[in-house]
Amino acid sequence: MQRKKDSLEKVMKDKATSVINGTTSPSLTNEEVIKALKEALSIGTNNSAGIASKADGYLKNPRLFIPWPAEAQEMKIKLLKMGFKKKIEDFETSLNRAAEEAAKSSASVFIDAITNMSVQDGFAILKSNDTAATNYLRKTTYTPLEGKFMPTVKEAINKVKVTSYWNPLVTAYNKMPGVKKQNPDLDKYVTNKAINGLMLLISDEEIKIRKDPVARVTDLLKKVFGAAK
Repeated sequence: MQRKKDSLEKVMKDKATSVINGTTSPSLTNEEVIKALKEALSIGTNNSAGIASKADGYLKNPRLFIPWPAEAQEMKIKLLKMGFKKKIEDFETSLNRAAEEAAKSSASVFIDAITNMSVQDGFAILKSNDTAATNYLRKTTYTPLEGKFMPTVKEAINKVKVTSYWNPLVTAYNKMPGVKKQNPDLDKYVTNKAINGLMLLISDEEIKIRKDPVARVTDLLKKVFGAAK
């Protein structure tokens, strides 16, 4: 009887210690965790779209800047030697303006992907690294996201007249003897770069929500991410 009493006292003492030390957490269901992860990504998407869609959101951000297509680097080198530096810079600017324009309409496309994202074990993502939810989003939704985002990018490319900067350059280059003709898929290139830039910003927002209580702007985020400390 004494042993049972001692055991009960130990349990109560451990419980009290955990409360004092702040190690207890509210019980969470997997459904709550999944909902909170999606909520965090949705909030991160809205914030990221706002950052990226501002003037110079891509152009003046070294982490997001979209450069000359890597597959056409030889073309760039030759054109620079021919004095096309200004036109090359104008073209690169147009790529980034297209991404900024597309970002204005990106949130709904991303949030649709997040809403339909299939997550089985929310706790595994919650307890993983600081960008685990964004990484999971990238892994599971990138291909359909690319397809849905492409029309938005195409519209943005037309709006900022990317091809009007590109065509004189590629025409001049393709007239050179012995060169490999260049015709990169600019729609796909800008789409991929724009998505990658937004994913990077979304991961930044996820880190904020995980680490900064102020960034947890809903009760569910406070409950789930507060318990994950």
